[in-house]
Amino acid sequence: MTLADLARFLFRGGLTGLVLTGICVASDRPGNTDSPPLPPDPVAASPPPRPAPGAPTALDSRGSDSVVLPPPILEGSSRSAEAAGAAEPIGSLPRLAPRMLDRPIDPVPPPPPALPPEADAPITATAVDPSLGFTGPSGILPTEGPQDGHFLPVEDRWRLGFPEWDRYGKGHPVNDDYPFMPGRLRDPFNQNVLKGDYPILGQHTFLDLTAQLFTFQEFRQVPTATTPFESTARPNQQNFFGRPNQYFTSNFFVLAFDLSHGDAAFKPLDWKFRVMPIFNLNNLSVEELAIVSPNVLQGTSRTRTFWALQEAFFETKLADVGPDYDFVSVRAGTQPFNNDFRGFLFNDVNRAIRFFGTRNANRDQWNLAYFRQWEKDTNSQLNSFSDRRQNLVFANYYRQDFLVPGYTAQLSVAYNNDPRSFKFDKNRFLVRPDPVGIARPHQIDVAYLGWAGDGHVGRFNLTHQFYWALGRDTLNPLANQAQTINAQMFAIEGSYDRDWARFRASFFWASGDHNINNSHATGFDTILDGPNFAGGPFSYWNRQQVPLFGVNLVQRLSLVPDLRSSKFQGQSNFVNPGLLLPTLGADFDLTPKLKMINNINFLWFDQTNVLEQFLFQGKIDRYIGTDLSVGFDYRPLLSENVSIVMGVSGLIPGQGFRDLYNNSNDRVQPLVGSFLFANFVY
Repeated sequence: MTLADLARFLFRGGLTGLVLTGICVASDRPGNTDSPPLPPDPVAASPPPRPAPGAPTALDSRGSDSVVLPPPILEGSSRSAEAAGAAEPIGSLPRLAPRMLDRPIDPVPPPPPALPPEADAPITATAVDPSLGFTGPSGILPTEGPQDGHFLPVEDRWRLGFPEWDRYGKGHPVNDDYPFMPGRLRDPFNQNVLKGDYPILGQHTFLDLTAQLFTFQEFRQVPTATTPFESTARPNQQNFFGRPNQYFTSNFFVLAFDLSHGDAAFKPLDWKFRVMPIFNLNNLSVEELAIVSPNVLQGTSRTRTFWALQEAFFETKLADVGPDYDFVSVRAGTQPFNNDFRGFLFNDVNRAIRFFGTRNANRDQWNLAYFRQWEKDTNSQLNSFSDRRQNLVFANYYRQDFLVPGYTAQLSVAYNNDPRSFKFDKNRFLVRPDPVGIARPHQIDVAYLGWAGDGHVGRFNLTHQFYWALGRDTLNPLANQAQTINAQMFAIEGSYDRDWARFRASFFWASGDHNINNSHATGFDTILDGPNFAGGPFSYWNRQQVPLFGVNLVQRLSLVPDLRSSKFQGQSNFVNPGLLLPTLGADFDLTPKLKMINNINFLWFDQTNVLEQFLFQGKIDRYIGTDLSVGFDYRPLLSENVSIVMGVSGLIPGQGFRDLYNNSNDRVQPLVGSFLFANFVY
């Protein structure tokens, strides 16, 4: 090959390469249409539908609305990648599959989020479930409405809705205990605005209404004196003590209103107002004259009614004194108060001003109270609106978990100022001063120092109480002279729980006066007690008022044989025989609804010198007798809304009791008492 032939071959090859290079570059430019067209897709050929108004739309790269994209082609589909790519509109997303010599494509971006609804779009109302119980109308005025269809403001936090729920799938039968029940107006068991479960005003003001019926029926036998020979219930009756049978009934109709402000049980109340009117109807039927009234013409039966505003007070919190809801509050008005755990000294509802509070995260509690006593009604023992002029001061301090966990100790100081007064009761019997000895008005000033404890040590329950009385009586009717008071009382009870049984043993001692002729009164007496001890109201000795020549050997619902005219209207008497009382008892929970209480008490006088002088009798034995009792507490609804308490008790007289009450012709027989107490709360 010549040189000319070689040059001609290179020239032709280079020219051919330049032509091919130009063709490849031209085919790679955007918008090139040299490639053959794809066959049309029948689905993509139709115009794409526009989205419905308000439906979410996809946005193209320029931010304008685009048509709805067809679904991507899945692997194995009959449609080719080229057919899918041909369905894309110009300016839409890239083709899903590249062709030969095409540059690589970017991944498909996710669809953008839906646009928020327009501001003027209508808000759809949301169904609200009813609240549990009977809520009544809300006391919250709404200040904010719904802003969109997703959230609904509920400003009354007490009346949040709860969906309907049949937990057991039985259709809510009447006899079944169901949780989360819808309420009714007359439903005292489930949540109800009328019993303080929901506020009646705002978020913190609650009203609690309570209707209550106490009915008490009692048949009893007590030593009952006859009247003079010419006025006896049965002609020619000569014995000093007659028929002991008596029947007594007392019925209380109660309506209580509580208006309080606070956060319910979450912290102490800010303030509280309470009123409780009571109507009482009572009847006493006996078999001897001059018992219902000194006037024998009044017969042997007495029926009385009485209305009282038994409680009426206002309470307010003065200050918070710690980060754990410790507080100081004051309560003024007619209010209940119990000075100790078991009511040995003072347990009453009367007019007072009381400061109280807590310390150390409620581990310590304290009370400081001043009482100015109302006079009591004779037959119902409710408060009247007559001032008795008796002044009482109480101060006590409680310490929980003292020395051992579960044991609470208490120290207390009490003062009783009972000035001179002269009083006949509603039945025309003299009650102040006591109608014995020299019945002249006298004043009593006495202070009580107390130490008490209640709780458990391990598995053993323990309760104890000690009082030391110090003071002066200006003229005691029995002693016929002024008295310096120095008397003591002590009580202790231990019990042990074993499954459904509790076994108890207790001891009570009240000092007696060993010499009525000196100026030292050493017989212990209370102010206005109501002890729950040694069988409490089930015991014959505790429940019955046993009369003895113008006064009572023991008062109703009391333990101390104090020889005073009345616990409710008489004055304390520290010239008395005192008492020794050991007790054995056992309580049995027979069923969840029925409890059985059993007690046996042994009774002795501490001293008998006062009785011997009072009765002008030689030797009086110290043994009073044996007190046996059995009682039942039945709660048919497993709550305190309905409770029925019944009991039978009897006193087997000992020689000391027979020395006091023997008839001239026969000996005093065992005395029996039975009662039925029913309580209905609505």
